[in-house]
Formats: sequence, structure tokens, C-alpha cells
Amino acid sequence: MTRATSIPEIVTLHVPFRVAKRGGRKEMQLPEGTAQPRQADNTLVKALARAFRWKRMLESGEFATITELAEREGIAPSYITRVLRLTLLAPDTVEAILDGTQGPEMTLARVLEPFPLQWSLLVGHFR
Repeated sequence: MTRATSIPEIVTLHVPFRVAKRGGRKEMQLPEGTAQPRQADNTLVKALARAFRWKRMLESGEFATITELAEREGIAPSYITRVLRLTLLAPDTVEAILDGTQGPEMTLARVLEPFPLQWSLLVGHFR
């Protein structure tokens, strides 16, 4: 049996995309309107997990101060304080981070920035 058409050895495919930094990693982003599968940002998810774990450790009395906790974890107290603020995020924001639907502008570096005095500015910042 012979084939009427031959299969080419090389196939060239052109896909428009841009490279963006997200959570310290580079990510390919397809053009607007293209369905993009979402993937949770592991850096953000890990920070959320740490924040809630540290909050639970402090609330349970396992550690009396952030300084004690920082010494045990081998992390600067100022970093623990910034990460603990993640426990103050709205539940739908936490869910979006866990689902990977939070948007490319929400990175760990941005959520660790001090919250603005006016809450509505923060909400608009991540939409």
C-alpha cells in the first residue's frame, strides 16, 4: 500500500504570545480573547499556606511573639509580619489565588506591599 501524499519532516507552527514574569517565574501569555488554562501560582499558594500556618501557631500559643516564631523558622520577623497580612485577604481573593484565577498582576511581591489606607484602592489594584 502506498500513500498519495508524503508527510513532511518539518512542520513550522507560528503562535503569537508574550513572556511575562509571574511569581518570579516566566510565563507564556497568549493574546487577549484566547482561552488560557489557568494554573495556581505556587509561590503565592505557598505564602498563603505559611501565613495561615503561622497565624494558627501564634493564636494557639505555641509561640508568644512573631520574634520567637521567626527564630524557630529561621526567617526575618519583618517578612513573617508581611506574609501574615495575607490572612487578611478577602475569602474570594484567597480562593482565586488557590484556583489560579487571580490574574497575572497579582504576584507575591505585589501582595506583600503595604496595604493602602483606602481599601478600595487595593481592590481596584488587582482587577
